[in-house]
Amino acid sequence: MASKSSLSEEDFSCPVCHDVFKDPVILSCSHSFCKDCLQDWWRRKVIKECPVCKESHSVDPPRNLALKNLCETFIQERQQRASPGSEVEGLCRLHAEKLKLFCLECQQPVCVVCRDSKKHTDHRFRPIDEAALDHKEEIQKSLKPLRKKLEVFNKVKTNCDQTAQHMKVRARHTETQMEEQFKKMHQFLQDEEKNRIAELREEEEQKSQMMKEKIEGLNRDIATLSHTIKATEEQLKAEHISFLQNYKTTMGRVVRLWPEPLPVSGALIDVSKHLGNLTFRVWNKMKDIVSYTPVILDPNTAHPRLILSDDLTSVRRGSRRQQLPEKPEIVLGSEGFNSGTHSWDVEVGDNSEWGLGVISESYQSKGSIGGPVCGIDFYEGKYTAHSSRPPGSSTDLPLNQTPQRIRVQLDWNRGKLSFSDPDTNARIHTFTHTFTDTLYPYIWTGQTLPLKILSCEVNVKVPADRARFLDF
Repeated sequence: MASKSSLSEEDFSCPVCHDVFKDPVILSCSHSFCKDCLQDWWRRKVIKECPVCKESHSVDPPRNLALKNLCETFIQERQQRASPGSEVEGLCRLHAEKLKLFCLECQQPVCVVCRDSKKHTDHRFRPIDEAALDHKEEIQKSLKPLRKKLEVFNKVKTNCDQTAQHMKVRARHTETQMEEQFKKMHQFLQDEEKNRIAELREEEEQKSQMMKEKIEGLNRDIATLSHTIKATEEQLKAEHISFLQNYKTTMGRVVRLWPEPLPVSGALIDVSKHLGNLTFRVWNKMKDIVSYTPVILDPNTAHPRLILSDDLTSVRRGSRRQQLPEKPEIVLGSEGFNSGTHSWDVEVGDNSEWGLGVISESYQSKGSIGGPVCGIDFYEGKYTAHSSRPPGSSTDLPLNQTPQRIRVQLDWNRGKLSFSDPDTNARIHTFTHTFTDTLYPYIWTGQTLPLKILSCEVNVKVPADRARFLDF
């Protein structure tokens, strides 16, 4: 009888699944099968017959414990042979033959003995070298999209790293600017507090001096009157001869014209002047140090070559790119408009490359601009009006003189966008559209000379009917 070590996998293979027996059972005809394989075979047959010899069976087969133990031992030995360092490279771990073929169905190298086994019946084979070249070529083709995908992931990660770093720098810079602006406001309030307290103390000092002089005068008058009364009373006590001898002098002192003391006027502190509408009056005065700009630029929409001022009201083109995510070569206003009328002035000065207008909220941030776009450009000495409706339409604008400022006026409800020269009130161009989206102001420049959105004068008015309101 052959030893256990001389038996091959084929000797322990189920005739149905051609794999090592799992929970084997034995029929009365002496053929063995996996329990599940036999049950599945019988479910598809009318008569319970042996899959090999076709003999009929009426009872459920018993378990083949001896074969089960042999199979478990065989699997353990095979696993030991397949463990790292236990097999010779290039040899079949089952038959110790050189691996010369590749089974196309099983997708694994096999030896000539494996090829002739039942497990590989009707399978197709290729020589190892030929199959390796074909499969390497296939893997290389599959790697191309993965490499491209890796490039995309690396690019996105680099962008995220740059954005994270830029976010920290921008947060610290913004914090510093906020602190500086609040410091100015705090300093203004502190100076205003000192000035107003100084005014109060100056009034107190002036009125205190006035009251001091008033009291000193009253004290002198009181002393004189007291002396006169005392002297007169002394004369009244004198002998008749003496009294009559001094009568004329005494009478002159008594009937002397003594003016009535004037009541104290304007001596109290004018509290209402100092406290009345104090916060309103300070706020009114504060307009001299504050400004209002109708359009504030959004640095998160700026192209990497565009540099914004600290107050986000002007933009210029930098000499090198900033480490920012890619954006169209414009910068947008931070606030969009979807109703009402809006106006803003832009100082273009001597800048020879610039563009102004509005753009739809639906514009694409990946380099292409979509949605309604209306604006005017100044480039290579020529003024041009352009619109996305129809797409790509543009109109040359013959201007008699070069404006230093451009006024942009948007009437969203009426669908009008106008450009004019605020210094001469000359109309430059007017677009007419039916707006449906939120529109954002946009601005771009190709020069280092800045374009600046001008601030509006802030006036605090108190009309006759006492209704307070702000007028911009």
